[in-house]
Amino acid sequence: MRIALIEPYDTGSHHDWLHGYAAHSRHHIVPLTLKGQFWKWRMHGGAVTLARRYREHFGSGSDERAPSALLATDMLDLTTFLALTRDLTHGLPVALYMHENQLTYPTRPGEKRDLHYGFINYTSMLCADRIYFNSRFHLEGWFDELPRLLKHFPDHNELGTVQRLRERSEVLPLGLSLSRLDDLRPAQRPPGPPIVLWNHRWEYDKDPGAFLRALYALQDRDISFSVALLGETFVRVPPEFDEARERLGDRLVQFGYVDAYAEYVRWLWWSDVVVSTAIHDFFGASMAEAIYCGCHPILPNRLNYPTFVPEAERPRCLYDDHEGLCDLLAEAIQHASLRRNLREVVAVYDWDAIAPLYDKALAPEVLTGRD
Repeated sequence: MRIALIEPYDTGSHHDWLHGYAAHSRHHIVPLTLKGQFWKWRMHGGAVTLARRYREHFGSGSDERAPSALLATDMLDLTTFLALTRDLTHGLPVALYMHENQLTYPTRPGEKRDLHYGFINYTSMLCADRIYFNSRFHLEGWFDELPRLLKHFPDHNELGTVQRLRERSEVLPLGLSLSRLDDLRPAQRPPGPPIVLWNHRWEYDKDPGAFLRALYALQDRDISFSVALLGETFVRVPPEFDEARERLGDRLVQFGYVDAYAEYVRWLWWSDVVVSTAIHDFFGASMAEAIYCGCHPILPNRLNYPTFVPEAERPRCLYDDHEGLCDLLAEAIQHASLRRNLREVVAVYDWDAIAPLYDKALAPEVLTGRD
């Protein structure tokens, strides 16, 4: 079976997801993509360019080249794409994969949400036969907020569509190339105190300030530890990281993004504890990768994170406030016996296990038979 995969934002986790599935699917995946930049323009205009490319690729009229299904991501204005390709895509089963959405994604401090982008997500869903979310947390958050979006409008707000869309929706977890991490495992860990890992974007929605305040609190307790600050930053380094470079000093064994994937993976294997203080995370891929490499997770008791931790281990891994974060982090650093290897919990997201679920979910009879 041939599946056309339409991705207007081919970078980062979107890129890894697309190519990971293409490499592990039993189907032939045909990606049509645009470079991952200018996200607002991608949501507005990407559908026009990708519709043209779709016509160029599949418009020969040959049944052998025609896809059996279409898979689009949340960054595509699916309504525009299907309108511009209607002679080729009419009757074609369509799935929409929600990596994120523009309705529950947190805005920057002082920024007002532009509801138009959430509305693009909504109308794209209306055009899809099936809608797949990467986590239960994401699905529930979207459908909790969607009625509020529709009630914002003065009339004909079509609230009846909410339940119909929910009936078309289910969770299809993010696939990750976890087995590749095993191939890059270093022979041994360098000597030194336990390493605390931060492997998230240096942006507001990951709340790095809360993480750094916890490290300073541990410094005040005279606890011995090192810190690896990984993760990508954009435009400029947030000021709290400049302060961290000065205050943490020799404790910093890595400061900043590493371009080489193999080097990034080495830090995952070398680290002992991985921490998240995220305000928002639709799935948590970087956390799942670190856990797979043996890091003990210290996570907020919210978002999708509890699914990464067995219930029996949650008192050692999940915190509710700053004091809880500091206490769990201190215990994990000082008492190696309390650190738990939860590798098997996240191993279920490896593409070897997940790709067959995608293949089944994208079968034309599944896409068109459940609605």
